[in-house]
Amino acid sequence: MNWRAAVVLGWALAIGAAAAHAQNLARPMLLVAKPALKGAYAHTVLLAVPKGDQHVGLILNRSTGQRMASVFPDHAPSKQVKEPIYFGGPEAAEALFAVLRRDPGAASLHLSGDLYMTGNAGTIDAIIERTPNEARYFAGFVGWRARELEAEVRRGFWYVDDLDVVEVFRQDAGEAMWQEHSQRLGERSPRQEAAAGAVSVVVMMH
Repeated sequence: MNWRAAVVLGWALAIGAAAAHAQNLARPMLLVAKPALKGAYAHTVLLAVPKGDQHVGLILNRSTGQRMASVFPDHAPSKQVKEPIYFGGPEAAEALFAVLRRDPGAASLHLSGDLYMTGNAGTIDAIIERTPNEARYFAGFVGWRARELEAEVRRGFWYVDDLDVVEVFRQDAGEAMWQEHSQRLGERSPRQEAAAGAVSVVVMMH
C-alpha cells in the first residue's frame, strides 16, 4: 500500500467512525463516562434522548441520599416514597422531575417507548399521592446544545450504548453500575470501531 492509499484509508476509517457516532446519537441511548473523563461527570451513566437538534438527559447513578419525606416534610404522601432522590444533572438542579413507564399527562416529555418524564408539580404530586413508588425522582437534568453531544463523543468523553429501560430504574444504581457498563463497553469498543471503518472502506472502493 503506497502512502496515498494509506491516507485515503485513514480518512475512510475516521469518517466511518464519525458517521457511526452521529447515527447512534439520533435515538435514545445510554452514555457511559469513559475512565479518563474527570470532573462532575466522572464515573456516570446517563440516559440521553435527542430533542430536535439538541439532547436532554439524566444522570442515572448519582443518588443524593435524601428522601422525599425530608425534602417535603409537610407533604404526608412523600413519606411513602421508598427510594432516595437522584441527582439528574446541573440544569434546573432545584427542580424535581419524575420518570415513569407511562404517560402521566400534563406537561410530560416522552423519552422512549413507554418512558416519560415530567417536571410539572401538580402531576408529580398526583404520582406521589396515588402510586408513590411507580416513578424514580430526579433533581435537575442534563442539557446539550445543538451538536454539543456529538462533539463530546468525538472527543472521547463517552461510550454510547443502546438504551435498556430497566437500567433507568436499577436498584443498585451507583459506582457498580458505572464499572459494569464501562468494562463491558471498553472491551467491545475497538471491535465496533473497526467494523464501522471496514464498511466505510468498502463504500470508498465502489
